[in-house]
Amino acid sequence: MSGEPILVTGGAGYIGSHVCKQLSKVGNLPVVMDNLSVGHADAVKWGPLVTADIRDTTAVEATLRDYGIKRVMHFAAFAYVGESVAHPIAYYDNNVGGMISLLKACGAAGVESLILSSSCATYGIPEHLPISEDTPQNPVNPYGRTKLICEHMLRDAQTAPGLRFAALRYFNAAGADPEGELSERHDPETHVIPLALMAAAGRRAHFDVYGTDYPTPDGSCIRDFIHVEDLARGHVEALAHLDAGKDSFAVNLGTGKGHSVLELVAAIERLTGSRLPVRHRPRRAGDPPVLVADAAKARDLLGFEARSSDLDTLIRDAMPGFVGPMQ
Repeated sequence: MSGEPILVTGGAGYIGSHVCKQLSKVGNLPVVMDNLSVGHADAVKWGPLVTADIRDTTAVEATLRDYGIKRVMHFAAFAYVGESVAHPIAYYDNNVGGMISLLKACGAAGVESLILSSSCATYGIPEHLPISEDTPQNPVNPYGRTKLICEHMLRDAQTAPGLRFAALRYFNAAGADPEGELSERHDPETHVIPLALMAAAGRRAHFDVYGTDYPTPDGSCIRDFIHVEDLARGHVEALAHLDAGKDSFAVNLGTGKGHSVLELVAAIERLTGSRLPVRHRPRRAGDPPVLVADAAKARDLLGFEARSSDLDTLIRDAMPGFVGPMQ
């Protein structure tokens, strides 16, 4: 294996593994560090796997030094809103504790740039749409708060000589590798498109729609779904920006267009030819009616455009993992 080494924490997970593939395509060597608590070893295909927890600062520093790594992409974190409400201390321990450990190791090993997997959850319930990077960050759950703390830590840590960062605030990641080498695998599954596809395939008794009385055209929530392959390209473009010596930054990664949950249901029914057994449930506390990115800054700063994030492509690329390949 050859190429410029990059440490990818959480690189055995859904988004991290797709980013590793994209990094390899452009000539980098992704060195994955993952404790495999939710990741999958068989998703590590483009570089070595170091099985360790990022809270083990000694292991992180040793990996950075062993491979001569100066660039890091950080995905290793707990990422479920509901779980964060039920187990907040576990989220602070893992997400914030992991960030402290990683920054200590990076400082000791002379890392020059760090890209953080952040989230639109840092904004909370926005007063205005679409959500720009200037929107106040007022997270409403422990998950969002841990991500915001990590962003603050990065801003403070860049006072160290040479360390620059990018905080990439994702909207709703969806889809899967169109070449079929990777898929979306969560246990339990919580993402809306896989859950709907599983219901269409008869693998779940119902697909739950939480809230049908929102102030939206069809009463269901609207979200900005972005293809994981587009997210992966966004990371590579962010890395190129930092490699060019440019300043640290935070940016949204979204499409600028929203789709409602009921729109998603209709599209899956059309593409699969199956009727979804929909069950209407009450709203979930803290769910904003609409979350849509203002994607202008990513376009202007990085040249980023979401190319694969139309709804049909998102669903078609996700389908093989849940209902079999399209005919």
